Amino acid sequence: MISSRCRIPSLGLIVGLGLAAIAMPQPAAAGWEPKKPVEFIVMAGKGGGADKAVRLMQSIIAKHKMAGVPFTPINKAGGTGAEALTYLYNQKKGDDHVIMFTLNSFYTTPLRQTKLGIDISKFTPIARMAEDTFLLWVHSDRKDITNIEEFVKAAKAKGRDWIMAGTGKNSEDNLLTDFLNSAYDLNMKYVPFKGGGKVAKQLAGKNADSTVNNPSEQLGFYEAGTTKPLAAFTPARLPLFPKAPTFKELGKEFVYLMQRTVVGAPGMSKEAAAYYTGLFQKVFASEEWQTYRKTKSLQGDMLTGQALMDYWLNEREVHREMLKKMGAIKG
Repeated sequence: MISSRCRIPSLGLIVGLGLAAIAMPQPAAAGWEPKKPVEFIVMAGKGGGADKAVRLMQSIIAKHKMAGVPFTPINKAGGTGAEALTYLYNQKKGDDHVIMFTLNSFYTTPLRQTKLGIDISKFTPIARMAEDTFLLWVHSDRKDITNIEEFVKAAKAKGRDWIMAGTGKNSEDNLLTDFLNSAYDLNMKYVPFKGGGKVAKQLAGKNADSTVNNPSEQLGFYEAGTTKPLAAFTPARLPLFPKAPTFKELGKEFVYLMQRTVVGAPGMSKEAAAYYTGLFQKVFASEEWQTYRKTKSLQGDMLTGQALMDYWLNEREVHREMLKKMGAIKG
């Protein structure tokens, strides 16, 4: 089980590049650029935070003519990201025309499914575009639940019949559900769905009692007055949700963020990796992406190269310990 004292140390690894520096990216390596449409794999379903981010980045690249070929989003959500990981790792090794957008299942799926034979250190680091945030959500019709104490009371009363909807088995949402069960002595039932968008709809439709969606996934329902956040898994309160305290404020030293990172296939050429890194530096510096980061409560500076690889390897070990505590893996 996850201890309520658990804190993800990824914030300490953030290497700031600064918008001023990013606004003037180094030019891509001369002589290489994509010769055909680029597959932009999303290791999650349609409508979730990763999918929305990829489709925005695709539109930014097209709008500003940053590339001479289209970037085509392709969702591969099967097996909590296993479909996407094996596609790049096995079928597209050395392919300079395939990139992927990752979540924290980038770490947890290879750890849980060791038979996949996935070593994340073999992937090509391109650019971490942000770290996404999580909040605990309930339906706005629950007038009896306005804070975490009332949430705990209601969830305890319903026991195993309290449904927490999330994205995938032993995924980020599952880890957070496990934390809540452990920290507050609850017995919520975790029910996985494909994609954060579908999870958000389950809560809005009252088919689930709660979720731990990212802001981008619940924002439409929140703005419509359908759902409401109770607390945030962040270091400080989010400006979009100033009334939602952090779990740190509530006495639980638990912070959890999710990477939003562009990854290249194993064996991608250095020239292609340099091209994509330069391209996504431009995307990161764009007004559209910075606005999206602000309005969707995304955090974290951009990471590239070895700094990004170091971040991956550290987060893999953090998630290894989390999965051990929840009994999802043995070693």
